[in-house]
Amino acid sequence: MFNSLSDRLTATFKNLRGKGRLSEADVDATVREIRRALLEADVAVPVVREFTAIVKERALGAEVSEALNPGQQVVKIVNEELQNVLGGETRRINLAKTGPTVIMLAGLQGAGKTTLAGKLGKWLTDQGHKPVLVASDLQRPNAVTQLQVVGQRAGVPVFAPEPGATSESDDPTGDPVKVARDGVDFARSKLYDVVIVDTAGRLGIDQALMNQARDIRDAVDPDEVLFVIDAMIGQDAVNTAKAFDEGVDFTGVVLSKLDGDARGGAALSVRAVTGKPIMFASTGEGVGDFEQFHPDRMASRILDMGDVLTLIEQAERQWDKTEAERMAKKFTDQEDFTFEDFLAQMQQLRKMGSMKKMLAMMPGAAGMREQLENFDEREIDRVEAIVRSMTPHERVAPKIINGSRRARIAKGSGVSVSEVNQLMERFAQAQKMMKRLAQGKGVPGMPGGIPGMGGAGGGAAKKGKSKKKSSRSGNPAKRAQENAALASGQKPAAPGSAFGAQGKDLDAESLNLPKGFEKFLGK
Repeated sequence: MFNSLSDRLTATFKNLRGKGRLSEADVDATVREIRRALLEADVAVPVVREFTAIVKERALGAEVSEALNPGQQVVKIVNEELQNVLGGETRRINLAKTGPTVIMLAGLQGAGKTTLAGKLGKWLTDQGHKPVLVASDLQRPNAVTQLQVVGQRAGVPVFAPEPGATSESDDPTGDPVKVARDGVDFARSKLYDVVIVDTAGRLGIDQALMNQARDIRDAVDPDEVLFVIDAMIGQDAVNTAKAFDEGVDFTGVVLSKLDGDARGGAALSVRAVTGKPIMFASTGEGVGDFEQFHPDRMASRILDMGDVLTLIEQAERQWDKTEAERMAKKFTDQEDFTFEDFLAQMQQLRKMGSMKKMLAMMPGAAGMREQLENFDEREIDRVEAIVRSMTPHERVAPKIINGSRRARIAKGSGVSVSEVNQLMERFAQAQKMMKRLAQGKGVPGMPGGIPGMGGAGGGAAKKGKSKKKSSRSGNPAKRAQENAALASGQKPAAPGSAFGAQGKDLDAESLNLPKGFEKFLGK
């Protein structure tokens, strides 16, 4: 969603790197680029004007001029102000103290209210609640049927006493206000603790829509009224949000279609214009593509700093603890990493959702956006097919997989032999890395290995004597002096050292230095 905005801001901040001091001209140029980036992202003009004014004022203040790294300080300021524009703090649902919590959904037709009702219901179920959906949209053709289908996919029951309109020519039957009121009574009698009321939308804002939504609000007295807005709506988001705020006085905003390719200015405009917090975001088509909106994490995503906390939360929800304990035991016992383990790990990753989305949450993802766009999710299916085409013995003893076995595996998985060979090579590298980790040696090529695990560059010196090459200067005159000193039996001066001229060997005492400084003199 924020790809274009993120790319523009990241490119702007690159110009600030390495500058020891920022002039007023530097700040003006940076603020100008930020303004252009926000306007191109369809952020409302008043919001852009206020945002850039605050950033400029803070960037010219003491917090930047006195900072050790002014460029990073400006990025920090933009990050903080983005968080403020997006709401500052995470806003959670206000749950009713007694009786069911009533949540009413409002918004234009096509914004995704019905689908979002199912996603919200599933999310609440995962949080330990017992929700029910109420079909109060009786005007849009087949809206009730759609809610029932969505509820079934999400595993959430639906209260739908009226069938509603089934075609464009049908007149709506039933009273949506009565359905909403009866839905709350039904939830109370069946001990559901959350009621999600799906209301009718229109292709545009009209008084009939607002009157009906206001009547439903008065009838059910909701604890939350969530305004569902299409994140790709652009500049019109401001006018739509203002109209619904005046009409039903919503308490929070839900952004739908946040996975789209639009510029995303609605997300930055609605909160600033209405003062109402963004509470949730729909990030895909699946019923599980729904998440709590965290302003600090979204600001980090926009500035290409990643969103590792959300990634960890997804892993905690989906990762099998038994499988994690089994792998931990294998590490402790230093057992070999097998294709069975490899397959189990892949299945765990697949539970977390799209690999593209997970990788996009990593810091610096903007730098590999082209690779992410070209990443084929089906590659995981092909790898899994290759592993499943192996016999149980081949999976635990991959060394026995010779040429004929590889040809059989390739034929059974529908891939080429070269793809099987590539997987075998990558797996061999993974085995070596896992073995090093189990032995506490760290990851090869990483300075010091993994922190706290010793490893390459961070452990004890290698055993055995190593022959130290004598250094020779590249300067012919100095090299002649060194050769003459060696011929006369004198110790040559250390290369690049100011000590040891004319063959004299100075020490810490002669230089009047504290004890222990011998190591700096090559002692």
